[in-house]
Amino acid sequence: MKPSYKILQKDKKTKARAGIISTPNGDIETPIFVPVGTQGTVKAVDPKQLREMGAEVVLANTYHLHLRPGEDLIKKFGGLSKFMSWNGPTMTDSGGFQVFSLGVGKEGGGVKFLRDDPKERNTDDPKPRLNKITEEGVTFQSHLDGSTHKLTPESSIDIQEKIGADLIVSFDDLESPKYDYEETKKSLEMTNRWEIRSKNAHKRKDQLLYGVTHGGPFRDLREESARFVDENFDAIALGGAHLSKTNLYEVVDWTTDVVTSEKPRHLLGIGEVDDLFEGVERGVDTFDCVIPTRIGRTGFFFISPPSGNMKNRFRTDIDKPQFVKDMKPLDPNCSCYTCQNFTRGYIHHLFRAKELLSYNLISLHNVHFLVNLTKDIRKSILEGNFKELKKKWLM
Repeated sequence: MKPSYKILQKDKKTKARAGIISTPNGDIETPIFVPVGTQGTVKAVDPKQLREMGAEVVLANTYHLHLRPGEDLIKKFGGLSKFMSWNGPTMTDSGGFQVFSLGVGKEGGGVKFLRDDPKERNTDDPKPRLNKITEEGVTFQSHLDGSTHKLTPESSIDIQEKIGADLIVSFDDLESPKYDYEETKKSLEMTNRWEIRSKNAHKRKDQLLYGVTHGGPFRDLREESARFVDENFDAIALGGAHLSKTNLYEVVDWTTDVVTSEKPRHLLGIGEVDDLFEGVERGVDTFDCVIPTRIGRTGFFFISPPSGNMKNRFRTDIDKPQFVKDMKPLDPNCSCYTCQNFTRGYIHHLFRAKELLSYNLISLHNVHFLVNLTKDIRKSILEGNFKELKKKWLM
C-alpha cells in the first residue's frame, strides 16, 4: 500500500485544514502531534499508554537507531513498528539534524565540522577536526564511543528503508542560524542535491518520502526551497534554522503559500502550545518535538487555561513547595491516566524522592496534553470554530 493524504475540511478563515494520512500500518488523523521515540521508545511512556491516550504515530531517529541497535537488527524483527511493539504508523527523520547537533554542530566544545573547501580550513587551529561535510555526505564520530561513521543521502535512505517506517525524510544539510545569506544559499544548494539523491535511492513504495525545506531566515531562499521540494516530493517537511518565533511563523507562511495544498506538511522539531496553533493556522498538518518528555523528566508539566497561559508557557514545576499538600490533579481539565488517578501532592513526593514513577506520570500527562490538544484543534476545524479555540488558549 502506498501512503496517501486527503484533506477532509478546510477552515474558511485561515489555512488550517483537517485531513488523514493513510499508511500500511494505519491512518493518521491530522492535525496531530507526533510523540518522539528517538531510540525506539517514547521516554518514560510505554506503547500501551500511547495508544490509550490517542497517539496515532511515533517518530524515531535514524542516527540513533543506526548506531544502536542497528537497522539490520530492526529489519529482522519486522521493522520499527513491530520492534517497539507499537503496531501503528511510524516516522523516521533522516539523521541530518543529529549529525549536526551531536557531532559536527558542537563547535566550541572541542568538536568542529569541516566542509570540503580549502577556504574554510584553519591550519593554525591545533584541534583535530573529526567530522567532515563533503559533497558525498557527512563523516562523523559517534557520540557513544567515538567510532567513525558516514551518512550519505543513499545510506540514510537505506537505513530508513530497513527500519521500515511509514513516513521517512530525505537527507539534508542543516544550515546554522549564524550563517549569512551566501552561506545559507550554499547549504541550500547542497541540500537540494542531496534530496534528489535521496529520492533516487528510495525504492520502497510503501513509504512516503518527505522532502525538507531550508533557506534559513531568508524569504527568497525559503520560497525557492519550497518550490523545489514541492516539484520533487509528495510530502513536505519544514526544517532548517529560524531566528525567532516571529521568523518561524514567517517561514511557515512563506512555505505553505507556494506549495501544493494537497500534500501533507510536517513541521520538524516544534511542540510548544502556541506554535501548534500558529502552525496549524498556517497549514501545517503534523508536528514532532521531544519537549513533553524532556520537560517531564525535569518536573515540569503542562497546564491548560486559565492557569496555563502565554506568560508561564502553559507549564509549571511539580518541585515547587506549594504542591506538597495539593490534592488536585496535575491539570483539572485533563483526562489522562495520571490526572484521573494521582494528585499533585503524591507526584511531588515521587519527584522529590527521585522515584522513577514520577517520570512516567508527568511524561504521560505531557504527551497526552499535546496529542489531545491537536485532536481538539482538529475537531474545531471540522466544526468551523478554530479561531475561537485559538483565542481561548492564546488570549
